[in-house]
Amino acid sequence: MGITVPAWWARRSLRLRLTAAAALIIAVALVGAACLLVVWLRMSLITGLDQTALQRAQVIAANVDNGSLARTLPASGDGDTAVQVIGARGAVLSSSANLAGKRALFAFAPTSSGTPQAHSVHGLPLNGDGTWRAVALAAGSSRSPVTVYVAVPTAAVKHNLAQLTVGLAIAVPSAVAVLTGVVWLLTGRALRPVEALRAQTAEITACDLGRRLDVPPADDALGRLARTLNDLLARLDVSTQRQRQFVADAAHELRSPLSSLHTQLEVAVRHPGSADWRARGPALIEESERLSRLVDNLVGLARLDARPRLRKRPVDLEEIVFHEVSHARRRTALVIDQRAVSAARVNGDGDALGRVVCNLLDNAIRYAVERIEVSLCVHDGSAGLVVADDGPGIPEADRSRVFDRFTRLDGARARDTGGSGLGLAIVHDVVAAHGGHIRIEDNAPGARIVVSIPATDL
Repeated sequence: MGITVPAWWARRSLRLRLTAAAALIIAVALVGAACLLVVWLRMSLITGLDQTALQRAQVIAANVDNGSLARTLPASGDGDTAVQVIGARGAVLSSSANLAGKRALFAFAPTSSGTPQAHSVHGLPLNGDGTWRAVALAAGSSRSPVTVYVAVPTAAVKHNLAQLTVGLAIAVPSAVAVLTGVVWLLTGRALRPVEALRAQTAEITACDLGRRLDVPPADDALGRLARTLNDLLARLDVSTQRQRQFVADAAHELRSPLSSLHTQLEVAVRHPGSADWRARGPALIEESERLSRLVDNLVGLARLDARPRLRKRPVDLEEIVFHEVSHARRRTALVIDQRAVSAARVNGDGDALGRVVCNLLDNAIRYAVERIEVSLCVHDGSAGLVVADDGPGIPEADRSRVFDRFTRLDGARARDTGGSGLGLAIVHDVVAAHGGHIRIEDNAPGARIVVSIPATDL
């Protein structure tokens, strides 16, 4: 389940959101550090009090062992240390002046071994019944054991911690405010180039894709972003120019057969008596067929440009070749030799591959003189389809150009042969979509068009 961002937060500017996030992090970090400081200081001060009480108890215990213990012990330090020496039967043998005449106030037993552990004691009749840290130390002989109790007040510790807490309560918000202001200034300075890129990008329109963004000199994330956006603009520019050229070429190609049909029909309508439909019929049919082929090719290219997902499945390429050769023989009197076609299976779209074979055969029929040879075999994991004609051939300098859209070569491969310059372009795009490649070789005479597509196991 995703986290829902409040609408008011989403509407805030990036600079404000970054500053708010930084302020929150700074505040949490400083508050956490302040709490840790208070806890650590309290532990240190309490440990110091425990050590003071223990040292005082050790001095008194030494006096007990030496037999020099006084009834009333002299004050030490600020005179607020509480001391009682209690015998085995609970009688107070000695005490500090501030506890003179008091009953036994401590009940916990001394530690039997190791360093004595301090205890927090409450309710001593001194200093307003505050909290004390007390230690117990065993002294005397085995016949007359005594326990030395020494307690020191924690009022000074609480006072110091209270002062520190007040200081931190004032300092931490001030530090957060100052650091937030610094973050606000730094984020504004850091986002200024981003805003410049955004403004430049907003000024670029579909009619002005040749413009590029200013790349910052630093080779950082912002510089890489600017270069990536420039690469995107370059690709969009190329794609847009190609689309515009395609539309212009398509309009130009459609104009010729439409104009021819319109002219002949207009003459027939204006002069119905002189129209010889039997003589004009074949020409009109030829122009309509040419127009139909051109529209089919344009639709096929538009679908390829839209990059639809091909319906790939294992198909027997030799069956497609036999089927298309059979149809091609009905359209021409040329000899089409298919004896070199062998079994080959590929993972592809049967309809698209059929269009490839059909276009290759149409191209060969258009320029062949007497004979067309078709072969198919599997070699090194690729299905190789070859369609060769004995026509005028294709010059080596033009072999890559013929796969461009609306490209016709001079001489024998001209418009009057009926081609639209789209057949080989469709073949190239379909083969590329199947992960294959296409090339043109010499046939001496004529041209050999070789298509290679990854094959699958039969």
